[in-house]
Amino acid sequence: MDRLENVPGRPCSVAAALDVVGDKWALLIVRELLFGNHRFTEIVRNTAAPRDRLAARLRDLVDAGVIEKRRYQESPERFEYHLTASGRALAPVLQSLLAWGDRFAVDEPPMTLQHHDHELRLRSVCAVCGERVHREDVHRVSRRAGWDEAGPVPVG
Repeated sequence: MDRLENVPGRPCSVAAALDVVGDKWALLIVRELLFGNHRFTEIVRNTAAPRDRLAARLRDLVDAGVIEKRRYQESPERFEYHLTASGRALAPVLQSLLAWGDRFAVDEPPMTLQHHDHELRLRSVCAVCGERVHREDVHRVSRRAGWDEAGPVPVG
């Protein structure tokens, strides 16, 4: 499904992505699943989300294909939640939010990511040419008729 149909304004994949995971609880659910916490009780404990809100977001994320629900007990019926490929692909997004939060939102980072024996530090490298990506080398090309970088293109 092309979520751009549901998003007002500029046709943009950022807006479409935010339509799926653009609230606090959605990304905190993904964080917990990345940490290996798959049960509702673990997720509610670690996010402090209201139970009804958490249940609604879990349903939304299942419907969007970001997570899947797996039964782990028959009676009473109980489920765990696991990331799909789509959900696992959000890991770098959360790593970027973590880095931004460490730098601008907290006085002292409460957690660090370790890579082997050192703190993980990410940088952008183009997967096509292998060069390090610099902001000044990147430009946008609109693929939607009637839009350019500045916004809607005047007709006529």
